[in-house]
Amino acid sequence: MGTRSITTEIPLAPRMQEDPTELVPEVAEVSAALFKVVGNGSVPRSTISLVHLRAGQIAGSTYLTVLHTGFLRTAGESEERITSVASWQDSPYFTGAERAALALVEAVLRPSTEGERVSDALYAEVAEHYEPKALATLMLAIGQVNFFTAVALIAKPVPGRAFTGPWK
Repeated sequence: MGTRSITTEIPLAPRMQEDPTELVPEVAEVSAALFKVVGNGSVPRSTISLVHLRAGQIAGSTYLTVLHTGFLRTAGESEERITSVASWQDSPYFTGAERAALALVEAVLRPSTEGERVSDALYAEVAEHYEPKALATLMLAIGQVNFFTAVALIAKPVPGRAFTGPWK
């Protein structure tokens, strides 16, 4: 498999020509259940969106990065907060709880050369900010974005369009 030149223009069509939701309609139930679980109110929607944006950045998915940036803008988040998600470690725009959530998603998505991805110390730090239901919700929010990350990286929907938009 060859590599593409960095100056090659990216086509404005999805890689997968068939709509995955039409090929496997059962995914709609799974998706709806995940959105319901993550939207249970125990974790602020803004925190979940920040975590999802960071996951898209780490995975290298332009589709997810554009999607979650748009969600944050629509929710009224400041440009400073949105643009500094990529460098959240030294950004003054996040609360302790948000920083813990961002550290958790990074730990889950980045391999560790020093042992466990989610250390006991990180878990304890996150647990200081989130009661058990909220921590479980945050864990499932990370799982939710990972579910969609695989779809975005393989099917490669067009950034800036609704997920079903490229197939209609």
